[in-house]
Parts: sequence; structure tokens; C-alpha cells
Amino acid sequence: MFKQLLEINQRPKPFEFYTADELWTNEHTSKQMLEYHLNGAIDVSSKNSAFIDKAVDWMANHFQVQQGTAIADFGCGPGLYTTKLAEKGAAVTGIDFSKRSLSYAKQVAADKGLNIDYIQANYLDFETNEKFDLITMIMYDFCALSPQQRNTMLKKFKSMLKPNGSILFDVYSLNAFAQKSESSTYELNQLNGFWSADDYYCFVNTFKYEQEKVMLDKYTIIERAQTRTVYNWLQYFDERSLRNEIESAGLSIKQHYGDVAGSAYCTEASEFAVVVG
Repeated sequence: MFKQLLEINQRPKPFEFYTADELWTNEHTSKQMLEYHLNGAIDVSSKNSAFIDKAVDWMANHFQVQQGTAIADFGCGPGLYTTKLAEKGAAVTGIDFSKRSLSYAKQVAADKGLNIDYIQANYLDFETNEKFDLITMIMYDFCALSPQQRNTMLKKFKSMLKPNGSILFDVYSLNAFAQKSESSTYELNQLNGFWSADDYYCFVNTFKYEQEKVMLDKYTIIERAQTRTVYNWLQYFDERSLRNEIESAGLSIKQHYGDVAGSAYCTEASEFAVVVG
């Protein structure tokens, strides 16, 4: 037991492990994630419905979305943005590796008579010869990637952009990082059974990496038949550190906003968004 506790409380190196598929492709947790996505009253997994409506209206106006505007949404989930963008006439591609979320998105598109190209894939591996007017990555997905993965995605985005095309994504700020602290807890059936339909104990270790500006929520899920560990990494940025990463991939920041709905940029806020090209 002592050895197990040592392992549970062990601090890994930043981004040492990548377990995103455990959330999005696991039969049980993918169902829980979809339910969070579809709860339009809360900001969990996705922003609330009112914010999404505002964001899509702003995108349509700012990027002059019209009939045939080519848009790719990386990490599209159940199509909360892709559906609305397609309704504005855009030719939309959605990429996600959650089969359950994409099944929902496809059904919504079919019900609405929308022709949306949904692709089930890990967007880190996704390749296409198509070019896009706008590429989006929303709800801080960029922060969940390692430095190497972020560089891969930025170079991938650059290769997929049409001339004068744009990339829009949001990140957590260093102000949010400053509010974080380390903790260690455990709970029976943590998050109301989120991790399994059967009883389990979940140890949650939150680690703060001051030098790298990274947070980790490490979940160790102990069931009768198995033990699993899920790593939820988040990178935090200020304008300078994000600019350096973007420029190292051969891109540049065109504009800063408070969020992907076009709110005013605020240096004291917990998040910000950038338009890149």
C-alpha cells in the first residue's frame, strides 16, 4: 500500500504522459463528457449556450463568413460551433476523436439538413490537402498540449490556411495560473461516478510547475479490477510567451481579444484569445 501511495503522489515531469483518449474515447467517460457538453447552462467541457451564440455571431461578422467560407474546427466535439457556422452558409469540417460526440454532431446535421464533414481522428495526426479560410481550436484545447504538440499543431494550421486565412484559439492567462495552488484529495466515486459505472476511489493530485507555468490534475482511479491514471495538463500564457510559440512556427498574431466572442482584451483577465495568420 505504501508503494502504491508513493506512485499516486509522484510528480511527473511536465507533459510526461498524454492520456487525452482516456477522457474522449472511453465508453463511460465519453458519455459523461457529452452530457457536460450539452448542458448549455454551464461552462464545463464547452461554454454555455448564450456564449456560443455570441461567439458564432462575432466570428461570422469578423471573418466575413458567407456561403462557401471554408472553416475547420479542431476538437469540434458534438458540433456546438460547427452546426451554427454551417447554418450561416460556411463549408465546415469538424475533427474530433470522440466517436460518441461525432455521432451526436452528425445526427444534428442530418436533422437540420446541413452538409458538415465530420472526421473522427486525433487532430495531432489529422492531415488533409484542403485549405481553409478559418481554423478554430476553442475551449483552451491549445493549453492541453505539450510544447512539441503545440508546435506541431501550429505548423499544421499554417499548411492548411488559404492565403489571408486566419486561426482563432483561446488560452488561459498567467493571471489564472497565479490563482492556482497544489492539493491532494481522494473520494469515493469522485465527480458523481464520472470515471466508472462501478464503485471506485479517485485520488486527485494537483501539481503546480512554477517555472514552466503548467498545472496538472492527476487522477488515479482505483476500481476493483483495475487502476487507471489520467493526466490533465494545462499550459498558461502571457502575450509574450504565446507570441514566441506562434512566431517559432512561422505565424504571427494579428489581434488579441478577451475571448473567442470578440470581447476586449484585458491583461488582468484569466483568459484571452488570438487571431493568428
